[in-house]
Amino acid sequence: MKKYRIGILGATGAVGREILKVLSERNFPVEKLKLFASEKSKGKRVVFNKKSYEVGTVDKDSFCGLDFVFGAVKNDIAKLYADDIVKSGATFIDNSSEYRLFGNVPLVIPEINPDDALLNGGKGIISNPNCSTIIILTAINSINKISKILKIIVSTYQAASGMGQSGLDRLGYEARLYNSVNAAPPNNGKNVFPEQLIFNVIPSIGRPLAGGYTSEEAKLTYEARKILHNDDLKVSATCVRVPVFRSHSMSVNIVTENHIDVNEAKLAIKNAGGCVLSDDIFNGVFPTPLKSSDKDAVYVGRIREDPTDKNGIALWCSGDQLRKGAALNAVQIAELLIKNSK
Repeated sequence: MKKYRIGILGATGAVGREILKVLSERNFPVEKLKLFASEKSKGKRVVFNKKSYEVGTVDKDSFCGLDFVFGAVKNDIAKLYADDIVKSGATFIDNSSEYRLFGNVPLVIPEINPDDALLNGGKGIISNPNCSTIIILTAINSINKISKILKIIVSTYQAASGMGQSGLDRLGYEARLYNSVNAAPPNNGKNVFPEQLIFNVIPSIGRPLAGGYTSEEAKLTYEARKILHNDDLKVSATCVRVPVFRSHSMSVNIVTENHIDVNEAKLAIKNAGGCVLSDDIFNGVFPTPLKSSDKDAVYVGRIREDPTDKNGIALWCSGDQLRKGAALNAVQIAELLIKNSK
């Protein structure tokens, strides 16, 4: 089996560490591994497949000879190094939002639009969608295959880890602070949320935009249209941060072009790639963040008719945004490219 030379940009962050975990669990054929992070992480050691690797910083020659570079960094860092990665000949699978809506950059969920990953021969930049976009579209894509979805109304309940390691650290600090006045966790000074998160919900994620929506909500709209190849798709989103460590949940109402029976929708979701049907409210079976944490699949349940529209269906889904919403989806893209290169 051919093996590949891999780089991870942002290797010590929450998503970078999850990428390493997923690569190991899926026995990704790694020949060489290079780990990059900020200056403060330089020299740290990271264990991958029982071998220790030193974390380095980036220079102009860092990406030479690599086949894939996984980006787990913010927009400004992704933008700073994207040209160097592409010029090196590596495929840059980018988790930032910097290039998602560029017309020549594929935006890919392998279970939904795998062919898009091959538009540039599998080279250049391929963008990972927003974590909430991945989870929602994975949950509803099988319904869209039966009848085109015309409208999505969604409220998200997004975990602290959506802010990366700093979000996890902050929620952990707040929890320990409430449990013990003597709590003194190592990272307690940086509040990355606009308000206290524990015992609270914060109905604002991202930058405020004209019209009262936020940048996180806008991502859902424009990314869903691009991935589903439906420029007329109507989306209304409200994104909420909740005091949960991992896994985003969503309340979703969709309207389809034609009426779909609820049982047909349930069967489609049950058989869909990347989904687990968890739908028996009478026996307490429904998706939760805890059930979906550290799992590859998106859990979907509470599937029912929407009485406000004859072609409407309502559902609830939960998915681990560090895995399927970020790391796993990126690794699946690389696996897709490898499969199609044979």
